[in-house]
Parts: sequence; C-alpha cells; structure tokens
Amino acid sequence: STGEVYGSIEPDRKAREGDAYAPNSPYAASKAGADHFVRAYQQTYGLPTLITHSSNNYGPYQFPEKLVPLMILNALAGKSLPVYGDGTNVRDWLHVEDHCSALRAVLERGSVGESYHIGGNCEQTNLSVVEAICDIVDRLKTGGDHEPTRRQISFVKDRPGHDHRYALDCTKIEQKLGWSPSHPFETGLEATARWYLEHSDWVQQICNGTYHGERLGLSTETPFET
Repeated sequence: STGEVYGSIEPDRKAREGDAYAPNSPYAASKAGADHFVRAYQQTYGLPTLITHSSNNYGPYQFPEKLVPLMILNALAGKSLPVYGDGTNVRDWLHVEDHCSALRAVLERGSVGESYHIGGNCEQTNLSVVEAICDIVDRLKTGGDHEPTRRQISFVKDRPGHDHRYALDCTKIEQKLGWSPSHPFETGLEATARWYLEHSDWVQQICNGTYHGERLGLSTETPFET
C-alpha cells in the first residue's frame, strides 16, 4: 500500500502505523479498502499477512507516465514540464532498490499481522524535484548549447483530491527490523536520469506498446504522481 491512505498530513507530524485512514480520492480509497480486506482475512481466518506502506518510488524501469521519468524524458526532448498547482505539494522519495530491500526485510523478519512504513527520509516539493531534474538534464545534454531546461517548466491546473503532503514515520521498521534507506536522493536521481538516457529503446517500447502488442498512447501533458 502507500501513504495515500492517511490523506494529507499536517506539516508538524508524520503518519504512524495504526493511525486512522483518511483517503481523499477514490484512487486512495481503493488502496485503503484493500488494506482493510487484508487485515480482515488475518483477523478472521488467521491468514499470515504483512502490510507495508511506502512513499513515492523512483528509479529505473518506472513507467513514463510517473512524475520522475516523465520529467526526465520531456526535459531531454525539449517538451513542456507540467507541474500541478504551484508545485508546493510535498512527497517523500524512495529509491526502488531501497524499497525492494525493505520488502525483503519485512518478509524475512516482520511479524505476522503487522504493518510497516517504508520511506526515503527525503521530503521534497514537486517543484524542487522537477528543478533538480532540469539541472541534471542540463549537465547530461550534449551536442551544442542549450537553453536552461528550467524554462520548460509550466504550471497546470491542480487535480481534484490532490493531497498536499504525504509523510510516513519509519521508526518502526528502523528499530524493529534494522532497515533504513541507503540511496541519497541527489545521486539516485542523477543515476535514474542517466538510465533513461541510456535505455531509449526500452522507453520507446513502453510508449508505443510494442512490449505487449498494444499502443498505450501515454500522455506527456500531465504527470501521474501520488
């Protein structure tokens, strides 16, 4: 699951395991409902379950509709970089390899029936993430002079039910299971940009749908970020 199930979190706190759910969109509510079904089967039938809630992921092989890869690819192509609202929405960013290592820790050492928060301890506004991507792309671009990529940033109408801040308290997984993230956001983000730059064939297959025989027609107009 994800931190979306707790709704928008106030600036002075983070969501902890056991906090009341307060999803603000049908999409988030569907995740909350899934969590409740899992918990109910554990309580009623003794199904050995574990629930994890993660913050926003980034890294290689992420679908281009998501915020980080979309901004990387649009920046490289000279396209618009659409940012919802005023760009001040806050998300915590977690490298996918850190997420995988956390899931392994939960599977190996977690207690049945418990839930665990997995975060990157790296809260950023959406605008700061896009600006960081612009600066990375400016360094990676070759073949002559280029206009600063930040000039491609545009602001678009905010979407309904767009929570302002997600934040997860990860004390439990750190203390109980000995896990913590190992990828610094700055180096992880640049490595991700380099990956997409070096894997244009994979990106093309995803965008035109040839990897499973259908054309996806992914939009480059608005990012899909939680």
